[in-house]
Amino acid sequence: MELWSPQHLKTLIPSILIMLALSTAGFFLLGKKSLKIRILPIQIISGILIILELGKQIISFRNGYDLYHIPLHYCSLFLFVLPLMAFYSGKHKQVVYGMAAGICASLFLLMLIYPSLIYSGSDIDDYFKRYMAMHTVTFHNLVMLAFLLIVALKVHTPQKGERKAIVLFMCGFCAISGTMAQVLKTNYANFYSCNIPPLENLRLQIQAVLGYWPTQILYVLIVSLLTVLFTLMSYQFYLLLHKAVNGKKAAQTV
Repeated sequence: MELWSPQHLKTLIPSILIMLALSTAGFFLLGKKSLKIRILPIQIISGILIILELGKQIISFRNGYDLYHIPLHYCSLFLFVLPLMAFYSGKHKQVVYGMAAGICASLFLLMLIYPSLIYSGSDIDDYFKRYMAMHTVTFHNLVMLAFLLIVALKVHTPQKGERKAIVLFMCGFCAISGTMAQVLKTNYANFYSCNIPPLENLRLQIQAVLGYWPTQILYVLIVSLLTVLFTLMSYQFYLLLHKAVNGKKAAQTV
């Protein structure tokens, strides 16, 4: 089980340093501007993510369409929560911001711990050769940048009820993605099988004892629970960064 490939070591560390530099520049250049100005980088990144995804879907359709490309993965959530954060202006705006920040934080943490789970070294090698490789590397790095900008640009003031919103949202996602993974026999968000070899071996061993469907139901429930808990943990990580950057000062909301 390779957490970091040589390709990740060569490319991801410099990328994170560049992201930190950009977010630091944003902190000093835009940190005291109005929210309309500070949210602009998130809006731009959201637009790029949507364009990248449209290109992915078009290419997949041209090639006969791969069911794996249906946006039911955990990382597909960024196609929804980041644009929602970027353009929603209703009364629950700050709760939406907090939910998006927590979900983005989860990818940021995974990319620090286990980037090979998100995209492979071969995707990095093929970055300029295949659109799908370019898409997956660029997409996830942009989300990491968005997370750092959310923290640095102080767009969010934590609110009561954000944890509840995250739990409800993620439970809904798990119900949809977990069900569709079984219906389409496609591994969305690891709900059909596990990408981590030791855990997949354990799943298969349990399946040999309990049978297919009891094992799958148990497996989906466990993955759902872990997904929700990890997202909540990531939200807590975000709150720590938010406090480190903002102290007790609330973000401007005008």
